[in-house]
Amino acid sequence: MEYRLLGRSGLKVSALSMGTATFGRADPKTSPMFFNGVKEAQRHVDLCLDAGITLFDTANAYGGGDTEEILGEALGNRRASVLIGSKVRFPMGSGPNDRGLSRHHIMNQCEASLRRLKTDWIDLYQFHQWDGLTPIEESMEALERLVAAGKIRYVGVSNFSAWHVMMALGVATLHDWPRFVFQQIHYTLFSREAEQELVPLSLSEGLGILVWGPLAGGLLSGKYGRGMTGPAGSRHVIGFKEPPVHDEDRLFRIVDELKAIAAGKGVTPSQVAIAWTLGRPAVSSIIIGGRTDEQFKENLKAIDVKLEPEERARLDKVSLLPLAYPYWHQALTASDRMSAADLTLLGPHLET
Repeated sequence: MEYRLLGRSGLKVSALSMGTATFGRADPKTSPMFFNGVKEAQRHVDLCLDAGITLFDTANAYGGGDTEEILGEALGNRRASVLIGSKVRFPMGSGPNDRGLSRHHIMNQCEASLRRLKTDWIDLYQFHQWDGLTPIEESMEALERLVAAGKIRYVGVSNFSAWHVMMALGVATLHDWPRFVFQQIHYTLFSREAEQELVPLSLSEGLGILVWGPLAGGLLSGKYGRGMTGPAGSRHVIGFKEPPVHDEDRLFRIVDELKAIAAGKGVTPSQVAIAWTLGRPAVSSIIIGGRTDEQFKENLKAIDVKLEPEERARLDKVSLLPLAYPYWHQALTASDRMSAADLTLLGPHLET
């Protein structure tokens, strides 16, 4: 396993992390997530620990809290030797204050997560989504209180827009509160929108990137065919919408290239897709998951896949998105004064 620094912090995380969105007590016949109980979870945790994974990602809302409980039980007395990341924002009840990023909800839910995880601290605590009704000062001050109390150690954010992240960073700097050291984002060969602002922001502000959904909900695994056909019960066959597919033709051009490269290297399309993302700027760790032992074992082997520059170029070309405004204008008129952060997006377009 490879270990990488998390942004500008001194904390190292495994380049592959374990996602726990399969842990829960839901019916696997009707739910694409939250269905593996303690026995399966322990087996999958053991597989990941044996492979050198040190970071386990979860959230308070996963499985209505069941996922955190199962992870805490599956880790048992090994908790002190690993890192746990959890999140707060989504509904955890029917009351008017049972959601969002108010001080009330953050403090209550952190305590609840600690109980479910059977731990005294959470290593990486994240806002799970934006809350436009709560002043960002209130949310960031709640994190400061939790850090000062020793209940959380590093703070981050997931699924924010770039201007949301910058506003939070500005408030933290102004008040000398803990700044985000990472953001968890969706970033794949198919979904490269994060390159427009979130990736450059990470480089500019020193945020590590944790990637969720590196196979686009299985779309990049090679198991789906044109017309969105796939195995019975698989996510997108039963209507899963993360990520949305707006351009099916582009998706399968990417999948065809993945399959071709995978065949030439004797690996799987999933492993090639994960390897591509591991090589992108600012990426600290890829969160992998799996319904079965075999899926975990396959994804864990992605750490050993090394893509040649020519292979990366092929994948870059087939997946490149057109520039939106103001980026096409910057490419046309401002290429003489580009920073490294600018070039993560604009560089490939300037070359063409």
